[in-house]
Amino acid sequence: MSPKARFAAWLAALTLAVLALFAAVAGTLVVGLEPAQRMALRGVLADRMPLLVVLVLLLPFVLAVPLRWWTRAWPRAAARMAEEVTLIHTVNPGHRLTPAGPTELRQLGDAVNAFAGAHERLHRQVEARVGEANARLEEEKNRLAALMSELADSVLVCNREGRILLYNERAARLLAAGAGPAGPGPVGLGRSVFGIFDTGQLMHALDRLGRQLEQRIAHPVARFVATHGEQLLRAQMVPVLDAQAELGGFVLVLEDVTRSVESDSRRESLLRQLTEGTRASLANIRAAVETMQQYPDMDADRRGRLTDVIRDEAEQLSMRLDTAAATDAEAPGRPWPLEDILSVDLVHALLRSLERRLGLTAAAQDDGEALWLSVDSHALVQALTRLMGRLIERFPIRSVVIETAAVGRFARLSLCWTGPAPDPELLRQWQAEPHVVDGGARGPTLDELLQRHNAEVWLQPDRGAGLNRVCLQLPAARAMQPIERARPGLDSRPVYYDFDLFHQPGQTPELDETPLADLSCTVFDTETTGLAPSDGDEIIAIGAVRIVNGRLLRQECFDRLVRPQRSVRRESQRIHGISNEMLADQPGIGDVLPMFKRFAEDTVLVAHNAAFDMRFLQLAEPRTGIAFTQPVLDTLMLSALVHPGHPDAEHRLELIAARLGVPVAGRHTALGDALVTGEVFLKLVPLLAERGIHTLRQAREASQKTLYAKLEY
Repeated sequence: MSPKARFAAWLAALTLAVLALFAAVAGTLVVGLEPAQRMALRGVLADRMPLLVVLVLLLPFVLAVPLRWWTRAWPRAAARMAEEVTLIHTVNPGHRLTPAGPTELRQLGDAVNAFAGAHERLHRQVEARVGEANARLEEEKNRLAALMSELADSVLVCNREGRILLYNERAARLLAAGAGPAGPGPVGLGRSVFGIFDTGQLMHALDRLGRQLEQRIAHPVARFVATHGEQLLRAQMVPVLDAQAELGGFVLVLEDVTRSVESDSRRESLLRQLTEGTRASLANIRAAVETMQQYPDMDADRRGRLTDVIRDEAEQLSMRLDTAAATDAEAPGRPWPLEDILSVDLVHALLRSLERRLGLTAAAQDDGEALWLSVDSHALVQALTRLMGRLIERFPIRSVVIETAAVGRFARLSLCWTGPAPDPELLRQWQAEPHVVDGGARGPTLDELLQRHNAEVWLQPDRGAGLNRVCLQLPAARAMQPIERARPGLDSRPVYYDFDLFHQPGQTPELDETPLADLSCTVFDTETTGLAPSDGDEIIAIGAVRIVNGRLLRQECFDRLVRPQRSVRRESQRIHGISNEMLADQPGIGDVLPMFKRFAEDTVLVAHNAAFDMRFLQLAEPRTGIAFTQPVLDTLMLSALVHPGHPDAEHRLELIAARLGVPVAGRHTALGDALVTGEVFLKLVPLLAERGIHTLRQAREASQKTLYAKLEY
């Protein structure tokens, strides 16, 4: 509605309201008059009717003057003020109102201007902070760029879709050298790394990273070897995690191994040539010498002929050595860098490939032993998938079972199906068939892969069970990195052990009266060979972190493996992932415990189910001479204090952490559990304060009253 129409509506409404008021008053007066008085009034009004009509017509004009003043003083001024306030908080913080209208509106305008001034100052401060943050970010980016430019390795940083976010000059030069006019795409920000390397290899490596993240491996990495034009590149892929600890991207570290591989190939070729070429000459020389020894009285002519044979063969042998030293022989085949992988991970990758590419129903079956292999996992998975594709082209195979087993120092992987089997000669033909990979390049045949891996493949029918198998036998490798696997729901230790937490000799009255929030603490955890210290189990890992002034100092950590005097129990190894091989070269408890003593001195010890860890430290005292006398707090008991209504099962560390909103990472590793326990302790301190527990003494005395402290050991 326009301002004029709005004013006319207001004026009409006001006029009608005034007329209605006069009519109501007149009606009230008329009702109270006598009949004679009414007749007289009617006569008076009849004589003055023209005047009344004129007054009614003049009424809107009379009312228009105060209405005009009111609309200008209040609604219009208020509407204008609203518009200017919107201007201030949206696009122009420096704008100010021009106070107008009555006194109240002017006062409101002044107040809005004062608020706008404060808003502008805050806005400028925020802009300044944002500018500083952007400047620091730009500085960090420049530092990172400078650091990457100085790296000896070629590095690409990509997001999870494979778009290049960052790269150094060395990577650009490396990949530009092998691209060529019709080769892989160029390197550049925002370009896809899938245009540079084989998509299958990258997806295979990403699948391996995802698998390792699911298994919570401490340092996940996927290695592969890729061809880039005429180059042979060794690549390491490392994940970049987002805020949810999921794969947000990856870093590729590249190394050109073309020359080293070719050099190894030439060396192998020369060695083979020398071996084959010298065998005949040495045989002739040996035969001549043996003949001369067998017939010492032979005539001079025959002896001369044998001497000539020895001289000629020796000269040929010398020439052959000189030629080999001067010849830059071309290698007939390249030795290929291999990667270490667990058999279960290789089988997992093969299962996914068979299901994705062939639509087969695939399952895995093993003998329970995880074997390490040195293989080119991507090429091997692709070759076995192609072989299985050949089989389903000829035979109605809908499902396959992948079996793995240890056979001496070998690992045997079998593709097992129900139904007919191919002729062995047909299998040999398939082994020799080349194939074309993405980009048109020729990939290795299965025979070449077998030679590369020192492996064998054969067909093995099982007529009794109605099954057929294609068996692949590979040399097993030594484990290179442990896998941390924690069984869900499996507790790593019993809750109680015979150690008195409440009468440590290092407790003092001054320390007892220190508020919990002001304590300097060492939060620690141990991993052990087993769960029975009285049966000789020992500490194999100690992890710890410090708390000072209510802050968890993640940069001040203690993390050591310990070589025990007994082997690690299998059931414990399945929990914490620490094997006997990992501990073979580690220092003993006599070397590690003094370092931990120095790390933890002058602090209160904090642990979850602390009696278990303290019992192991106590049993090590006769051997090491190290005693821990400082006070001990147990988050298990403190949790029971703040949540007495929860059952015992809900006072496990991971459940307490979930209840308090503490993220759990590195569970069943000494340092990982220590970090989680530290975060839990800091969350428990204010909850204890709500229950009147503020000092170390109060926490110890209250802990003694919990159910856990009252149990008979």
